[in-house]
Amino acid sequence: MSTTGARVPGEEAEAGARSWSGLWWWTRRRSVALDVSLAAASALESAFEGAEFTTKVGIPSGLGALLGLLVGAMLVLRRRWPIAVVLVAIAVTPAQTGLILSMVGFYTLAASEVPRRLTVLFAAMSGVGTMAVAFVSIESSVRHSSSRLGLPLVLAVSILVAVGLTVPPVLFGLYVRARRRLVETLRDRADGLERELELLAEKAAERAERARAAERARIAREMHDVVAHRVSLMVVHAAALKSVALKDPQKASASAELLGDMGRQALTELREMLGVLRSASGPGTAPPRAAPVLGGAVDLPGPAASGATGASGAVGASGGGPAPGHEADTGPSLAELAQLVQESRAAGMGVELAVEGEQRPCGRRIEATVYRVVQEALTNVRKHAVGARAQVRLAYREAEVAVLIVNGPAEAVAAALPSGGHGLTGMRERVTAHGGGFAAGPTPDGGFRVSAMVPTAT
Repeated sequence: MSTTGARVPGEEAEAGARSWSGLWWWTRRRSVALDVSLAAASALESAFEGAEFTTKVGIPSGLGALLGLLVGAMLVLRRRWPIAVVLVAIAVTPAQTGLILSMVGFYTLAASEVPRRLTVLFAAMSGVGTMAVAFVSIESSVRHSSSRLGLPLVLAVSILVAVGLTVPPVLFGLYVRARRRLVETLRDRADGLERELELLAEKAAERAERARAAERARIAREMHDVVAHRVSLMVVHAAALKSVALKDPQKASASAELLGDMGRQALTELREMLGVLRSASGPGTAPPRAAPVLGGAVDLPGPAASGATGASGAVGASGGGPAPGHEADTGPSLAELAQLVQESRAAGMGVELAVEGEQRPCGRRIEATVYRVVQEALTNVRKHAVGARAQVRLAYREAEVAVLIVNGPAEAVAAALPSGGHGLTGMRERVTAHGGGFAAGPTPDGGFRVSAMVPTAT
């Protein structure tokens, strides 16, 4: 029977984990010291018992002592070949030799990776042999001492001796084996939890990076909405001021005053927005959370229509969801749309405003979103459709508020105003973040159309 490769779990460490390179099958110095010490004790005990046994049977005691030394020294091989050690211990049982060899060998066998049925088999063989030797020895002693011990009592004592010498080391070895397996299982679980924690940390870092990117995009969108509208109006008024400065000084003075008012309004809005960003960047602020996107576009007047329109690509409606949790509850309201339209009219732009439905509060964030959509749409008209007339239609519906901005074709070449190309993207992001729908594209007559729907029930 081959026993090569049997090992005792937990008694051997990884060879590379320690500075000592190892010796044969030992990986630790203390393992060598322990096994050599046990083998020396077993050899001395077996030599003494072997000499005593050979004297009884008429063999020179020196030969018995030498055989006992060899048999006891076999214990040094217990980690490498535990089955061989146990078989030697069973073989010398009739000579009443190798008590240490037998007990340590059975402990090692039970604690190793050898199948349990082999351990039980060898333990039964050793137990039967020990019981037979004990029975013969006790019965002989009783006969020579003229004691009146009965045969059943001698048999019982023999069984107790056999059980006492065989069962305890086997049970202790099985206990150590189970305990080491439990420790290995717990260690594997700890390693698994550590790996899971590392993965969670990586995912948290990715989520934080996405949140920072979303916050940067939101800040850029706010800056674009605030600056682009006011600056475009200031550019228009500056051009008008240049053309009437010499012809109509009074009108030029009024335009200059209006230009200063617009600059101050732009600075005021920037200060308010930066103040909100500072207060919203505190330690308890949650990162922005995007809403899920569904399908559908919107048009005015009439119910929301599914699909996409416009050559520039309409964007479908987003599914109902809460507004971004990071956006502040401040900003313009729908009540300020009239003033926004009036500012565009003052810049020479033909704008009409129509409101449908019963006006009601829709939530600060929703109203600010609709306001910014109208603001950016009118800014785009001034940039890309000079002289075109625009219509703004606002509709209050049962569970949503919708807006439509339509302008006709340009009547003049567009002024060279800077444009980042992110206006429509910013409007789309604002609307879809609230679970609404957004669509934009050219009209058949050469104009442009922007429509948005934002649900009010969150």
